[in-house]
Amino acid sequence: MNVKMEKIEQNVVKLEITVEAEKFNEALKKSYAKNSKKFNIPGFRKGKAPMNIIKKYYGEGVLYEDAINFVCEDTYPQVVKDNDLNPVDYPEIDIVEIGEGKEFVYTAKVVVKPEVELGEYKGVEVKKVEYPVNEEEIDSQLKAMQERNARIETKEEGTVENGNIAIIDFKGFVDGIAFEGGEGKDYSLEIGSGSFIDTFEEQLIGTKVGETKNVNVTFPEHYGKEELNGKPAVFEVTVKEIKVKELPSLDDEFAKEVSEFDTLDELKADLKKKMEESNDLRAKREYEEAAVDAVCANATVDIPAVMIEKEIDVMIKDLEMRLRYQGLDLNTYYAYTNNTEEKVREFMKESAEKRVKTELVLSKIAKAENVEATEEELMEKATEMAKQYGQNDVEKTAKLIVDSQGEYIKLDVVNEKVVKMIVENSKTVA
Repeated sequence: MNVKMEKIEQNVVKLEITVEAEKFNEALKKSYAKNSKKFNIPGFRKGKAPMNIIKKYYGEGVLYEDAINFVCEDTYPQVVKDNDLNPVDYPEIDIVEIGEGKEFVYTAKVVVKPEVELGEYKGVEVKKVEYPVNEEEIDSQLKAMQERNARIETKEEGTVENGNIAIIDFKGFVDGIAFEGGEGKDYSLEIGSGSFIDTFEEQLIGTKVGETKNVNVTFPEHYGKEELNGKPAVFEVTVKEIKVKELPSLDDEFAKEVSEFDTLDELKADLKKKMEESNDLRAKREYEEAAVDAVCANATVDIPAVMIEKEIDVMIKDLEMRLRYQGLDLNTYYAYTNNTEEKVREFMKESAEKRVKTELVLSKIAKAENVEATEEELMEKATEMAKQYGQNDVEKTAKLIVDSQGEYIKLDVVNEKVVKMIVENSKTVA
């Protein structure tokens, strides 16, 4: 096999590969073995006609397609490996010369991973980020705990007030016609929660049990349903029941009921500690991201469009999986958000480009600094994953993870080590 390689444009390589005639003849025989049962030749049982008869009857070209595939699948990966290429897309194959008893010549044009020109990656300046915990945040956490432990009781007398829970039946009309999805029975609506559009909730204040009221609202311009966007609507609402929340007092007894602590002060101290830990982790991650962003800004790389599109494909798949957990699909999401796949892909483009560049830059630094993942580090990472999966035999599961996802885990470990190196060598500025 003979190979000629030519760089025809930025990040695009053209390979001319010449394969021995004997190898192509073998590929023709494999193609015949695969396809012989498809041919009906007079005088022969189906699938029993010799190869030379089939070629004579249908022409030699009838076997070319699979023969070409066999040869290319056998030779192209080896050429890529031998020439230390890193393709990022499928090759564009063109046949130059073909025929039984002849050398098989084809070209493969392929986009390869771009070269990264690193700038400064040790000593980048990063602004320090801090998120101190204040009393208002602690009080907000306590308020949420109060809400979760509130008692709900029926309001026997009076009218709907802000903060009450109204049990309602409702039916919506646009231009006097009831619209799909605009009806509800025994719906529990907390007044002042902002769950419903416009001033719907406020207009129920002062309504008595058993009273029916027309509520006038206007749908937002980008509500997500074309027939409702920006439209005025009337809801016929009947209040069937009014409930009130009784919040428990914030005292030591409350602390005992909702936690393992004996006093409110101990509960508040624990809340503060956990919030500080969470804020410290947030600050650490943001610092790491800022350091990596600075390193990437100092690097130069011409990213092929196909790499960005492939990353967008991954992001779309991630979105699809998240939606699936919510019982939705992509088409429903597009409809609700007044979007199309084209719009979403365009929106994701900048993030995708950033992710691709970051991956390329970290990989280049790893190579420059000889950063590698040890077997112990791979197993440690896989063990963490196995524990998250909740498996009983963690060690066995970790080994299976390494066997099936070894390359991905290795990439994660190496990237983590590179990020750690970047952070340790960064300069913190106020």
